[in-house]
Amino acid sequence: MDARAKMMMIYLPDTMVNWPWPRAINPHFEDVKIEVDTSFRDFKALSPESQKAFDKCDFGSTNITSSQFRKWLTSFVLIARLAALAYPNASREHLRIGCELMNVYFIVDEYTDIENAAVTKEIVDIVLDALHNPHKMRPEGECILGEIVRRQFEGSVRRFWARAIQTASLPSQRHFLGSYTAYLRALVVEALDREHSHCRSIDDYLKLRRDTCGAQSAFAIYEMGMEFPDEVFCHPIIVELVQCIVELILIDNDMASYNREQATGDENHNLITAIMLELGLDRSGAMAWAARYHTEVEKRFIDGLAQVPSLGTCTDILVKYFDGIATWARANHCWSYEGQRYFGTEGPEIQQSRLVPLLSKVNYSDAPAVAKVNVADLSKIDAAVHHEQPTGGPEF
Repeated sequence: MDARAKMMMIYLPDTMVNWPWPRAINPHFEDVKIEVDTSFRDFKALSPESQKAFDKCDFGSTNITSSQFRKWLTSFVLIARLAALAYPNASREHLRIGCELMNVYFIVDEYTDIENAAVTKEIVDIVLDALHNPHKMRPEGECILGEIVRRQFEGSVRRFWARAIQTASLPSQRHFLGSYTAYLRALVVEALDREHSHCRSIDDYLKLRRDTCGAQSAFAIYEMGMEFPDEVFCHPIIVELVQCIVELILIDNDMASYNREQATGDENHNLITAIMLELGLDRSGAMAWAARYHTEVEKRFIDGLAQVPSLGTCTDILVKYFDGIATWARANHCWSYEGQRYFGTEGPEIQQSRLVPLLSKVNYSDAPAVAKVNVADLSKIDAAVHHEQPTGGPEF
């Protein structure tokens, strides 16, 4: 491969090669996938009145149409795979709730990624209200996202809270609400950074990204049948171990998503960009730095497990909880290549070669904001991979 070809490729280090937790998938995946596909791709989930409102709604002048949103909904079956990988031992009912939670993450993330801070705050307030009041009718004229999230969240929240009230402690309910609220509030800060083209230092970025990645609230599915008093959940060693897994997830996510985000001009909220700007490294150097940091965090987590003190009846439960969230880290890495979100249909091939063609930046200055969501034409990755499959690794 010539020098120019190398410049057009991004090398993705295999960060999880030594992670002790293997890939596993929930045996209920195929059945639940059909349910999710039927439920979320069928737009009859909206009432006729809401459908009319949706069809004519301009979503903050983004010109998103119901047809466009249906394209988003087709991604939900792929989100179901993420839930199945993340919760391989969950019951069918808990897996379905995990799918519903992942779908809400997807909608909120995709929509807020193209909005300014003011609109993002409006969305966040709608989602929080829908979460706390899932049966409440949305005010006339409100952004239709509130109705969509309410209807999607209604079933999952109703079942989740009904089960939580009966089987979970009040502290565990607070843990979910607290971490999910932190995730939503952090999205507003991210939007403000995007609005001002602000790129944070590595430390400041990691502090914000631990919340915007939403991982900690996703761990709630593991805690549903467990009871952690606040003094256990907030124990410094427990908090540190949870944060280690959150960081592993965000590092892998940022490495996988960097290509898509740099193409759409949304790369400022990405660890690779923060590393490049602060340390003066090129893409390859930043990827290598992130991979080394990933290894350090892995070691902190594994060493930290040996430091967990005896916490009475919670000790055995914590073993299951940490096994679960460690599996989440593996699931996130696997889904990056299996889910088609970042690498199109060539994910498995790229996972083997570790090389991904650099997407060209897209000029969308005169295009509607929705173009940002779909502008990274992943078919270009498919074509590039098949045009020339290089061998060997990069030169750092």
